[in-house]
Amino acid sequence: MITGVAGFIGSNLLETLLKLDQNVIGIDNFVTGFQRNLDQVAEAVTPEQWSRFRFVKGDICERDDCLKACDGAEIVLHQAAINSAPRSIDDPYTSHHVNVDGFVTLFLAARDSGVKRFVYASSSTVYGDDARLPKVEENIGRPLSPYGATKQMGEQYAYILGKTYDVPSIGLRYFNVFGARQTFEGGYAAVIPVWVTSMLRGEPVYINGDGSTSRDFCYIANAVQANLLAGMTTNPEALDRAYNVAVGERTTLTTLFGMLKSGLKDRDPSLRDFEPIYRGFRAGDVPHSLADISKARNLLGYEPTHRITDGIDAALDWYRTYADY
Repeated sequence: MITGVAGFIGSNLLETLLKLDQNVIGIDNFVTGFQRNLDQVAEAVTPEQWSRFRFVKGDICERDDCLKACDGAEIVLHQAAINSAPRSIDDPYTSHHVNVDGFVTLFLAARDSGVKRFVYASSSTVYGDDARLPKVEENIGRPLSPYGATKQMGEQYAYILGKTYDVPSIGLRYFNVFGARQTFEGGYAAVIPVWVTSMLRGEPVYINGDGSTSRDFCYIANAVQANLLAGMTTNPEALDRAYNVAVGERTTLTTLFGMLKSGLKDRDPSLRDFEPIYRGFRAGDVPHSLADISKARNLLGYEPTHRITDGIDAALDWYRTYADY
């Protein structure tokens, strides 16, 4: 069962699982997900594969909706969240309600439905103010945003509830995941789709800070792989832990800008040439992020298939097709 199935990561998980001829239940309330994502999955799979999908329109904060979605499920892949640090600063209540109250509600419904494993999306924001690089799972700091706090709480609840009720869990600390179906709309959209859309429209591209800020950008296929490995691992040592899901490489925002501009101009030489506009650092951000992925590699068998250059090359055509410009 996939929560947030109409969202970015959820819809990519759905497509992959249906192409593997799996039976999938999905739940979404369309607050941050989109019907168009489900429509694109339906176009990408065969009618027989699509018939294996059962959709529940519902809210993870509502117990009855969770029970309906968990009915018959063996594994939960929990992706639903209010997943923006700036948004959590603007509205901490909603982030807490969905990311913590909803997490607990869903976990207990999974327990009551006999789910065998609970895999959930955590975040690199759990590392907070700990400046050490690379990020190692055991070394987390104090959160820098309500969103980071909710993800720390989710990990704590997964461990406590899992041990109390004998429901094994695995957390996946995503590092700047990007790719097809990532929203380019709204004030809280992620940097890559925002920049690509701005470039296609001929609008200014803004970089927060001086451009030296760096991130471990992770293409969506890597995140999907991690979810499938977490759901299916038979290694008892792999359970009841949280893992970094990334590539293990840093890219500065200035370098990222150059990659995106170059990739788009290769596809459309008429694209206007321009330079980014630098502005103040954004509250809740950290200067640098880099993951140590050795634990996921050793215990789950995780091995990234796409570095940032591969991921950008795979994603740009989707952005050009679906961005509103």
